[in-house]
Amino acid sequence: MIRIVLNGCSGKMGKVITECTTKFKNLEIIGGIDNFSSETSYPIYKNTEELNIDYDVLLDFSRADALQGLISLTEKTKKPLVICSTGFSDEDLALIDEKSKTLPLFRSANMSLGVNLINSLLRKVTPLLYGNYDIEIIEKHHNQKVDSPSGTAVLLADTIKESIIEETTFVYGRSGSSKRKENEIGIHAIRGGSIVGDHDVIFAGSGEVIELSHKAISREVFAIGALKACEYMGTISDPGLYNMDDVIGITK
Repeated sequence: MIRIVLNGCSGKMGKVITECTTKFKNLEIIGGIDNFSSETSYPIYKNTEELNIDYDVLLDFSRADALQGLISLTEKTKKPLVICSTGFSDEDLALIDEKSKTLPLFRSANMSLGVNLINSLLRKVTPLLYGNYDIEIIEKHHNQKVDSPSGTAVLLADTIKESIIEETTFVYGRSGSSKRKENEIGIHAIRGGSIVGDHDVIFAGSGEVIELSHKAISREVFAIGALKACEYMGTISDPGLYNMDDVIGITK
Protein backbone atom coordinates (compact mmCIF):
# COMPACT_ATOMS: atom_id res chain seq x y z
CA MET A 1 0.00 0.00 0.00
CA ILE A 2 1.32 3.43 -0.99
CA ARG A 3 0.59 5.97 1.74
CA ILE A 4 -0.19 9.48 0.46
CA VAL A 5 -0.21 12.85 2.19
CA LEU A 6 -2.36 15.29 0.17
CA ASN A 7 -1.52 18.99 0.24
CA GLY A 8 -4.58 21.08 -0.61
CA CYS A 9 -6.95 18.36 0.56
CA SER A 10 -9.84 20.76 1.31
CA GLY A 11 -9.80 22.42 -2.11
CA LYS A 12 -11.94 21.44 -5.09
CA MET A 13 -9.30 19.16 -6.57
CA GLY A 14 -8.34 17.80 -3.16
CA LYS A 15 -11.88 16.62 -2.54
CA VAL A 16 -12.10 14.97 -5.96
CA ILE A 17 -8.75 13.22 -5.40
CA THR A 18 -9.95 11.96 -2.02
CA GLU A 19 -13.06 10.47 -3.65
CA CYS A 20 -11.13 8.92 -6.53
CA THR A 21 -8.58 7.25 -4.28
CA THR A 22 -11.17 4.56 -3.49
CA LYS A 23 -10.74 3.34 -7.09
CA PHE A 24 -7.09 2.44 -6.39
CA LYS A 25 -6.60 -0.66 -4.26
CA ASN A 26 -2.92 0.08 -3.67
CA LEU A 27 -3.29 3.74 -2.64
CA GLU A 28 -4.41 5.31 0.63
CA ILE A 29 -4.51 8.92 1.78
CA ILE A 30 -3.33 8.89 5.40
CA GLY A 31 -3.15 12.63 5.97
CA GLY A 32 -3.87 16.03 4.47
CA ILE A 33 -2.40 19.52 4.65
CA ASP A 34 -4.68 22.55 4.36
CA ASN A 35 -5.47 25.82 6.12
CA PHE A 36 -9.16 24.94 5.93
CA SER A 37 -10.79 21.93 7.54
CA SER A 38 -13.15 19.52 5.81
CA GLU A 39 -14.78 16.18 6.55
CA THR A 40 -12.27 13.46 5.74
CA SER A 41 -11.37 10.01 7.00
CA TYR A 42 -7.79 11.20 7.59
CA PRO A 43 -6.28 13.89 9.83
CA ILE A 44 -5.65 17.36 8.38
CA TYR A 45 -2.61 19.41 9.36
CA LYS A 46 -2.44 23.19 9.00
CA ASN A 47 1.00 23.21 7.38
CA THR A 48 4.01 21.06 6.57
CA GLU A 49 5.63 21.88 9.91
CA GLU A 50 2.73 20.27 11.81
CA LEU A 51 2.86 17.03 9.81
CA ASN A 52 4.12 14.25 12.09
CA ILE A 53 3.27 11.02 10.27
CA ASP A 54 5.29 8.78 7.95
CA TYR A 55 4.23 8.62 4.32
CA ASP A 56 5.39 7.24 0.97
CA VAL A 57 4.38 10.04 -1.45
CA LEU A 58 3.58 13.71 -0.91
CA LEU A 59 0.93 14.87 -3.43
CA ASP A 60 0.41 18.59 -4.03
CA PHE A 61 -2.64 19.95 -5.81
CA SER A 62 -2.88 23.45 -4.39
CA ARG A 63 -1.14 26.70 -5.31
CA ALA A 64 2.33 27.70 -6.41
CA ASP A 65 3.08 29.56 -3.17
CA ALA A 66 3.13 26.24 -1.27
CA LEU A 67 6.27 25.08 -3.11
CA GLN A 68 8.94 26.14 -0.62
CA GLY A 69 7.29 24.39 2.32
CA LEU A 70 6.79 21.22 0.29
CA ILE A 71 10.42 21.20 -0.84
CA SER A 72 11.60 21.69 2.75
CA LEU A 73 9.47 18.75 3.93
CA THR A 74 10.74 16.57 1.08
CA GLU A 75 14.33 17.39 1.98
CA LYS A 76 13.63 16.06 5.48
CA THR A 77 11.81 12.89 4.48
CA LYS A 78 13.54 12.13 1.14
CA LYS A 79 10.17 10.78 -0.04
CA PRO A 80 8.85 11.52 -3.56
CA LEU A 81 6.95 14.77 -4.14
CA VAL A 82 4.26 14.90 -6.85
CA ILE A 83 3.64 18.52 -7.88
CA CYS A 84 0.39 19.09 -9.76
CA SER A 85 -0.05 22.80 -9.03
CA THR A 86 0.51 25.45 -11.72
CA GLY A 87 1.35 29.14 -11.90
CA PHE A 88 5.02 28.78 -10.98
CA SER A 89 7.46 31.61 -11.62
CA ASP A 90 10.75 31.12 -13.44
CA GLU A 91 12.44 31.13 -10.03
CA ASP A 92 10.10 28.38 -8.80
CA LEU A 93 10.83 26.23 -11.84
CA ALA A 94 14.56 26.78 -11.39
CA LEU A 95 14.21 25.66 -7.76
CA ILE A 96 12.40 22.48 -8.82
CA ASP A 97 15.08 21.72 -11.39
CA GLU A 98 17.86 22.28 -8.84
CA LYS A 99 16.25 20.20 -6.08
CA SER A 100 15.53 17.33 -8.50
CA LYS A 101 19.27 16.69 -8.56
CA THR A 102 19.04 15.37 -5.00
CA LEU A 103 15.32 14.58 -4.56
CA PRO A 104 12.73 12.45 -6.43
CA LEU A 105 10.37 15.10 -7.81
CA PHE A 106 7.46 14.89 -10.25
CA ARG A 107 5.94 17.89 -12.00
CA SER A 108 3.37 18.18 -14.74
CA ALA A 109 1.38 21.19 -15.88
CA ASN A 110 -1.55 18.89 -16.65
CA MET A 111 -2.36 15.48 -15.21
CA SER A 112 -4.68 14.38 -18.03
CA LEU A 113 -3.63 11.41 -20.16
CA GLY A 114 -5.22 13.02 -23.22
CA VAL A 115 -3.40 16.33 -22.84
CA ASN A 116 -0.06 14.59 -22.49
CA LEU A 117 -0.75 12.48 -25.59
CA ILE A 118 -1.52 15.68 -27.52
CA ASN A 119 1.67 17.22 -26.17
CA SER A 120 3.62 14.21 -27.44
CA LEU A 121 1.92 14.50 -30.83
CA LEU A 122 2.89 18.18 -31.06
CA ARG A 123 6.57 17.24 -30.91
CA LYS A 124 6.08 15.23 -34.11
CA VAL A 125 3.70 17.39 -36.17
CA THR A 126 4.97 20.89 -35.37
CA PRO A 127 8.25 20.59 -37.36
CA LEU A 128 6.23 19.34 -40.34
CA LEU A 129 3.68 22.16 -40.28
CA TYR A 130 5.60 25.22 -39.11
CA GLY A 131 6.37 27.63 -41.93
CA ASN A 132 3.18 26.89 -43.83
CA TYR A 133 0.77 27.17 -40.90
CA ASP A 134 0.22 29.87 -38.26
CA ILE A 135 0.06 28.44 -34.74
CA GLU A 136 -2.38 29.69 -32.10
CA ILE A 137 -3.35 28.26 -28.70
CA ILE A 138 -6.68 29.02 -27.02
CA GLU A 139 -7.38 27.91 -23.46
CA LYS A 140 -10.63 28.28 -21.49
CA HIS A 141 -11.14 27.90 -17.74
CA HIS A 142 -13.58 28.78 -14.97
CA ASN A 143 -13.70 32.28 -13.55
CA GLN A 144 -11.97 31.30 -10.31
CA LYS A 145 -8.70 30.18 -11.90
CA VAL A 146 -5.83 32.29 -10.60
CA ASP A 147 -3.03 31.88 -13.17
CA SER A 148 -3.23 32.94 -16.79
CA PRO A 149 -2.37 31.56 -19.28
CA SER A 150 -2.92 28.10 -17.88
CA GLY A 151 0.00 25.86 -17.05
CA THR A 152 -1.22 23.50 -19.76
CA ALA A 153 -1.20 26.23 -22.40
CA VAL A 154 2.36 27.07 -21.39
CA LEU A 155 3.28 23.37 -21.56
CA LEU A 156 1.89 23.06 -25.10
CA ALA A 157 3.46 26.35 -26.20
CA ASP A 158 6.88 25.36 -24.85
CA THR A 159 6.68 22.01 -26.63
CA ILE A 160 5.83 23.76 -29.90
CA LYS A 161 8.64 26.28 -29.47
CA GLU A 162 11.18 23.57 -28.64
CA SER A 163 10.13 21.62 -31.76
CA ILE A 164 10.96 24.50 -34.10
CA ILE A 165 14.53 25.23 -35.18
CA GLU A 166 13.84 28.88 -36.00
CA GLU A 167 13.44 31.51 -33.29
CA THR A 168 9.80 32.05 -32.36
CA THR A 169 8.00 34.51 -30.12
CA PHE A 170 5.02 34.07 -27.78
CA VAL A 171 2.24 36.64 -28.18
CA TYR A 172 -0.30 36.75 -25.34
CA GLY A 173 -3.63 38.00 -26.67
CA ARG A 174 -3.80 40.46 -29.51
CA SER A 175 -4.45 44.20 -29.74
CA GLY A 176 -3.37 47.02 -32.02
CA SER A 177 -3.29 47.33 -35.79
CA SER A 178 -0.17 45.43 -36.89
CA LYS A 179 -0.23 42.24 -38.96
CA ARG A 180 0.59 38.86 -37.49
CA LYS A 181 4.28 37.94 -37.85
CA GLU A 182 5.22 34.52 -39.21
CA ASN A 183 7.32 33.57 -36.16
CA GLU A 184 4.58 34.25 -33.63
CA ILE A 185 2.90 31.62 -31.46
CA GLY A 186 -0.34 33.09 -30.15
CA ILE A 187 -1.60 32.21 -26.67
CA HIS A 188 -5.08 33.31 -25.61
CA ALA A 189 -6.85 32.84 -22.27
CA ILE A 190 -10.59 32.86 -21.63
CA ARG A 191 -12.08 32.89 -18.11
CA GLY A 192 -15.76 32.34 -17.46
CA GLY A 193 -18.40 30.33 -15.69
CA SER A 194 -17.51 26.84 -14.56
CA ILE A 195 -15.44 25.66 -17.55
CA VAL A 196 -13.25 22.82 -16.25
CA GLY A 197 -10.53 23.23 -18.87
CA ASP A 198 -10.48 23.41 -22.68
CA HIS A 199 -7.35 23.64 -24.84
CA ASP A 200 -7.17 24.08 -28.60
CA VAL A 201 -3.99 24.15 -30.69
CA ILE A 202 -4.69 25.63 -34.12
CA PHE A 203 -2.50 25.23 -37.20
CA ALA A 204 -4.02 27.67 -39.72
CA GLY A 205 -2.83 27.29 -43.30
CA SER A 206 -3.79 29.05 -46.53
CA GLY A 207 -6.26 26.36 -47.54
CA GLU A 208 -7.00 24.35 -44.42
CA VAL A 209 -7.04 24.47 -40.62
CA ILE A 210 -5.80 21.64 -38.42
CA GLU A 211 -6.91 21.62 -34.77
CA LEU A 212 -5.86 19.50 -31.82
CA SER A 213 -8.41 19.85 -29.04
CA HIS A 214 -8.87 18.59 -25.51
CA LYS A 215 -11.90 19.27 -23.34
CA ALA A 216 -11.99 18.21 -19.71
CA ILE A 217 -15.56 17.23 -18.81
CA SER A 218 -14.82 16.60 -15.14
CA ARG A 219 -12.03 17.29 -12.65
CA GLU A 220 -11.89 13.53 -12.13
CA VAL A 221 -9.60 13.18 -15.16
CA PHE A 222 -6.95 15.25 -13.36
CA ALA A 223 -7.45 13.38 -10.09
CA ILE A 224 -6.96 10.00 -11.76
CA GLY A 225 -3.80 11.25 -13.43
CA ALA A 226 -2.45 12.57 -10.13
CA LEU A 227 -3.09 9.25 -8.42
CA LYS A 228 -1.44 7.34 -11.27
CA ALA A 229 1.57 9.59 -10.77
CA CYS A 230 1.55 8.62 -7.09
CA GLU A 231 1.49 4.95 -8.08
CA TYR A 232 4.52 5.53 -10.29
CA MET A 233 6.46 7.70 -7.86
CA GLY A 234 5.74 5.27 -5.03
CA THR A 235 8.23 2.94 -6.74
CA ILE A 236 10.87 5.66 -7.25
CA SER A 237 13.72 6.41 -4.88
CA ASP A 238 16.32 7.89 -7.25
CA PRO A 239 16.59 11.68 -7.54
CA GLY A 240 15.31 13.21 -10.75
CA LEU A 241 12.56 15.28 -12.33
CA TYR A 242 9.81 12.97 -13.55
CA ASN A 243 6.62 13.81 -15.50
CA MET A 244 3.56 12.24 -17.13
CA ASP A 245 5.64 10.93 -20.02
CA ASP A 246 7.31 8.61 -17.51
CA VAL A 247 3.97 7.56 -16.02
CA ILE A 248 2.36 6.61 -19.33
CA GLY A 249 5.54 5.43 -21.03
CA ILE A 250 5.92 8.05 -23.76
CA THR A 251 9.42 8.28 -25.19
CA LYS A 252 10.58 11.64 -26.55
